[in-house]
Amino acid sequence: MPRPQSSSRPLHPTLLRLDRLAAHLAGDDHVLAVLGLGSAGAETHRFDEHSDIDVFVVVDSVSVKNDYLRDPAWLAGLGGHVAYSFVNDPNGRKALLSDGLFVEYAVFTPAQLAALPVVGARVVWARDGHDPLTSASTPPTPTALDTVGIHLNEALTNLYVGLHRELRGERLTAMRFIQVYAVDHVLALVRLDPASRLDHPDRFEPTRRIEQADLATDLPLHRMVLGYEHNVDAARAVLGWLTTRHVTDPAMTRAIHQLLDEADQPPQRSRRGRPPGR
Repeated sequence: MPRPQSSSRPLHPTLLRLDRLAAHLAGDDHVLAVLGLGSAGAETHRFDEHSDIDVFVVVDSVSVKNDYLRDPAWLAGLGGHVAYSFVNDPNGRKALLSDGLFVEYAVFTPAQLAALPVVGARVVWARDGHDPLTSASTPPTPTALDTVGIHLNEALTNLYVGLHRELRGERLTAMRFIQVYAVDHVLALVRLDPASRLDHPDRFEPTRRIEQADLATDLPLHRMVLGYEHNVDAARAVLGWLTTRHVTDPAMTRAIHQLLDEADQPPQRSRRGRPPGR
């Protein structure tokens, strides 16, 4: 049972291969449905030459599921053959076809699918007209932890911890705290701003399409994400954005400024000409 497309635009030619896969799997009575997700799901207008195909296959038993997980040869229904694959999850694999098509798939029984908060899926095909999405779990509502206050203070403490690690010489972990974790909370603050207009926000990956967002304020990602050797400047940019747009705790803000000042000082050298250990 195909569903109506979310857009009047014709499907990208690569997406038609998903229909071919569904027709191939329909020959197995144990397969109940094929679902597209992401840009292969309800938002097919986003699919382009850089997209991969995310697919759920619904089968009637755990034993059949295990068979489909064990051997990905059935992906030949997409056209071509599997050049590479690996099990990346108890429910699925990632695979590369010989012609460059990248596929991420998972296999579920109806009961397992019903327990999942499936978002943005599209029924490519379903046996006997049964829509497996009618029994899917409702996506969780935002929790009390998804608030401006939480994300603001998480970002500040990420900067604080990251700068201490930078000063200790742990540059890689510092980069993650400053340029990844803190920036993720900045993106959450952007999302929670009623004035923000995001382009098809991805609930699982907030960085997706942020460059196409219509924001009420400037978001200088080019200064927040500078790379491994520029943690201090990145931290300064993130802190500047936070303090300009939100009321930050003065004690924590002052502590971060002190760390930034310390990081700006030339390293002291010991009598042997080496920086002292931290």
